[in-house]
Amino acid sequence: MSTVYELRVGGHLDPHWSAHLGGLTVCHERDGTSTLTGPLVDQAALHGVLAGLRDLGASILLVRALPDGCEEVGDASSARSDRVGPPWNG
Repeated sequence: MSTVYELRVGGHLDPHWSAHLGGLTVCHERDGTSTLTGPLVDQAALHGVLAGLRDLGASILLVRALPDGCEEVGDASSARSDRVGPPWNG
């Protein structure tokens, strides 16, 4: 059983990094950050994504596991400027 994670990093990640970061969906935020979301099969997969972000030099601002059945991320004040990467169909 996989867990859905939300990660936020400083800056806008290029869309092609989604494939190298566990297939997580990358959303560019208006505040200049990027949110990555999607399911990861285990903690090892999460650590792999974190290592990939480290290798990119990304500043990790947030890592959290989302509640079961939660597909929507962020709070009501978070406004997405655009979405990149494959859609996730939980």
